[in-house]
Amino acid sequence: MSKSTLEVLRALADWSPWVPFAAARETAPRLPGVYLAREGADGELVYVGMAGERSGAGIRGRLTRYASGKAIASGLGEAAFDRALADPAWLRMRLAEAEAGRPKRAAQWGKLALEHADLHLCWSVTADELAARALEQTIIGTLQAHSGLWNRRR
Repeated sequence: MSKSTLEVLRALADWSPWVPFAAARETAPRLPGVYLAREGADGELVYVGMAGERSGAGIRGRLTRYASGKAIASGLGEAAFDRALADPAWLRMRLAEAEAGRPKRAAQWGKLALEHADLHLCWSVTADELAARALEQTIIGTLQAHSGLWNRRR
């Protein structure tokens, strides 16, 4: 991603510092907003997501849902799981567990897939879900040429 694109993203909102996924799910606000994910501490931006009010849980609630493995078929959880399934070494570890009589449930696979992705996140709080959705769409539109984005086209 070009330096100018990163400058545009920084100008669109007030972003938190980047933190590892585990820390993000503990410190993210319980408010609506947008979150960005990158692979590793200094990796490429790979995902843009948003969270509405979610029963007062906001961004933290969305990240907690991913961390539980229960969002294995949506958004960032699905994107991380897709990448894990494309990694033969990761699949061999899961197969070895099953062959050793220690099979995992789907939600456990979802958690392992997120750990495998080594994601770091930052976020920006918005006034409400509508504002979060608008910011998310603006960012995704800005990043259209960025081929490494995991977001599915809507």
